Amino acid sequence: MTSTMCSRPPRRRGRHLLTLVLPVLAAVAFVTPAEAATPDVVLGTAGGYSVLAGSTVTNTGPSTVGGELGLAPGSAVTGFPPGHVAGATHVDDTAARVAKSDLTAAYIDARARTPRTTVASDLGGTTLVAGVYGVASSLGLTGTVTLDGGGHADAVFIFVAGSSLVTASASRVSLIGDAQACHVFWVVGSSATLGSGSLFQGTIMALTSITLTTQVTLNGRALARNGAVTLDDDVIRPTPCANGSPTSTSTTTTAPVGTTTTVPGQTNTIPRGAPATGFGGAAGTRDQRLVEIGEFSVAAGAVLAVVGMSRRLVTRDSARRTSSRD
Repeated sequence: MTSTMCSRPPRRRGRHLLTLVLPVLAAVAFVTPAEAATPDVVLGTAGGYSVLAGSTVTNTGPSTVGGELGLAPGSAVTGFPPGHVAGATHVDDTAARVAKSDLTAAYIDARARTPRTTVASDLGGTTLVAGVYGVASSLGLTGTVTLDGGGHADAVFIFVAGSSLVTASASRVSLIGDAQACHVFWVVGSSATLGSGSLFQGTIMALTSITLTTQVTLNGRALARNGAVTLDDDVIRPTPCANGSPTSTSTTTTAPVGTTTTVPGQTNTIPRGAPATGFGGAAGTRDQRLVEIGEFSVAAGAVLAVVGMSRRLVTRDSARRTSSRD
């Protein structure tokens, strides 16, 4: 009778150990930091340009271009002055031609990104988390779209428009949750037009042309592959990435009441972007791989520790059971 009563608690304890270990194993099975990341778009030398065009660059009024200005293969840059270019101006020289080649590569890469979440043709009134978004034809913005980095300064946002990108007057792209303009990319299948008084964030890469109407503020870049970039009393500010904090040119606000939040591909996980690496960044760097390996190693170590503890306890219980039977 005594031996039978002593042997029952270890069996119950073994079942309890399995109850503890199995959830840990299940949780670690779903730790996939690399798969959750949206890689940055590598701009190469094009990242140093605030304005880059193929045919012409035309300005009216006292526009300010905060970085470099480039044109290739065209040769007509007009309106400077009264416009001001803070960086160098490259007109159909080697630097401009290399930058155009890098822009083409970046455009092709970003346009091919998948998986892609389909969004409405007008982004106004929505809040979006990091990921890749697209629409088959024209993409518009009336009012405000809010991009939420979820507390991650390396969150990457990519928007792919099948044809044009058009914003209404006084429209805004608002950044919250440590999102940075340097990690926001707009890929336009034809031409982009920003309405007067708009506040826009990110790098615009258009196949044809980009037009900034009166008094637009662009925290990012206007990069047109084949056509013109046209300015009219506008401000284009460079957006170097800040490690761990928003850029000084980003607008940080609270998401408007009544907006909807879209998470690409799922409803319970917010994918993260690639590490902050300056202009455009480079995905898959050695440091990133080391971080991912480290995260996996910690998780695997935790599982091994729990399994080892459970084996020791089961062995100890078995010894006690044997001793009780003796």
